[in-house]
Amino acid sequence: MAGVFDRLHSEIGSDEEDEGGLSILDLADLPAGQRKLMRLMLREVELTDRELREAVASWPEEDHMSDDELKSTLDALVSNLWLIRMGEERLRYRANLRRKPGSVVAKSIWGDLDARIAQSSSADPTEE
Repeated sequence: MAGVFDRLHSEIGSDEEDEGGLSILDLADLPAGQRKLMRLMLREVELTDRELREAVASWPEEDHMSDDELKSTLDALVSNLWLIRMGEERLRYRANLRRKPGSVVAKSIWGDLDARIAQSSSADPTEE
């Protein structure tokens, strides 16, 4: 017995798996440098390369990143779909706020519940 939302979801279709994007729960799993950079990007939403470098340079000394560290951190965040890199001459970065796919655990819970409801609906009431 599929719910209304399940039927709508299947009729509309979804590219959620391809969207990537930000999940606050995943933010805690990032390495410290990436997490700090993402927190900055979440506050600012979009920064030019120059503004980003100035902001990182203003961090306390223990949090400073060399140019190579900053470049590798930005490359990792872009490749993991945390940031969106835009432009060529005037490079800008934006936090990727598109929705990430839901939890596999949540999907299996709802699937199990749907199966139990279907099973109990089709069960013979005289057996109990």
